[in-house]
Amino acid sequence: MRGEEIFAKARDRVTLSTEEAYWLWEQAPLERLAATADEVRRRVVDDERVVTWQIDRNVNITNVCISGCKFCNFHCKPHQAERAFITTIEEYKQKIEQMLALGGDQLLLQGGLHPKLGVEFYEELFSELKRLYPSVRLHALGAPEVAHIAKVSKITTREALERLVRAGLDSLPGAGAEILNAEVRKAISPAKPSVEEWLEVMHEAHLMNLPTSATMMYGHVESARQRVEHLLAIRDLQARCPEGNWGFIAFIPWIFRSMGTQLEKEGVVSHFSPLEYIRVIAVSRLILNNIKNIQASWLTVGKPTAQLALHSGANDMGSIMIEENVVSSAGAHNEFDAEGIQKAIREVGFEPQLRDQLYRKREYSAISRE
Repeated sequence: MRGEEIFAKARDRVTLSTEEAYWLWEQAPLERLAATADEVRRRVVDDERVVTWQIDRNVNITNVCISGCKFCNFHCKPHQAERAFITTIEEYKQKIEQMLALGGDQLLLQGGLHPKLGVEFYEELFSELKRLYPSVRLHALGAPEVAHIAKVSKITTREALERLVRAGLDSLPGAGAEILNAEVRKAISPAKPSVEEWLEVMHEAHLMNLPTSATMMYGHVESARQRVEHLLAIRDLQARCPEGNWGFIAFIPWIFRSMGTQLEKEGVVSHFSPLEYIRVIAVSRLILNNIKNIQASWLTVGKPTAQLALHSGANDMGSIMIEENVVSSAGAHNEFDAEGIQKAIREVGFEPQLRDQLYRKREYSAISRE
């Protein structure tokens, strides 16, 4: 009977207790879990027949990073001059023009914890990009980068965010969350800003009404319960967002890929299970009763599993990801173009709808299909 009560609460989007959330992960039958999550999805979204998708471009501002993340092959240390780069304005212009030709409207700017780049560097970069391309949205950095920039610049995270927004920052990705647990963070990203700092930056963004997203990278050293606790932390932070503010617009869980990483050298190897991913998606939909959009990470799980996720609580397929380096360097080689992602959505009975970062409808019209 207890399980029926938990399912009833989840179906009605009532806030679940920690023990109830554990039960969903540990004991709920997967078929029932997925069906209930799909029912909630249909209640929550504007049109249950629609699955949204996006065109943006991922550009790495720099590959220099001192966080020491053991799951990342892309970064280099400051002294590795032969590998280090900072993307130039001319390179940005070339990348942006290519993105615009494909119908994109946004740059996903991922940084790194560069020890010498303070807030002034990012202010100048964002201001120049907005001057050159005022209509392009900047979905940039992440909570760890903001915390690091504030520390380097000797200012508060609030001041850092305010200055970045004035310079052109439109929204803040959920990057750098991994698993919001101090022990896990110590094991996989020992020099990255803490769990508390990640939560603080996101809360400040919510107070400012800066749109954000939330993520979870799972499948490495964390326990199942730590995954659930991560979801609860996200939900509880969203509950603190002032009414009417954007808060977390979407949640994106993705699977750790181990190929060539330091974690792999230490014996932590990724083992992808499609059924486990469906459980992650379904449990996320039911625990995160205050977040509207759940994204299927086709990049890390592949087309068939992402399609199944659309019937298990997810309502969004994310971006076609023009240029992605970090996850790809660890073994994720799935690809979609605009036609391919729309076809994948239609194949499982939905109508694709191009969107922007705020989930507003866009018309798809690429200038070039090359």
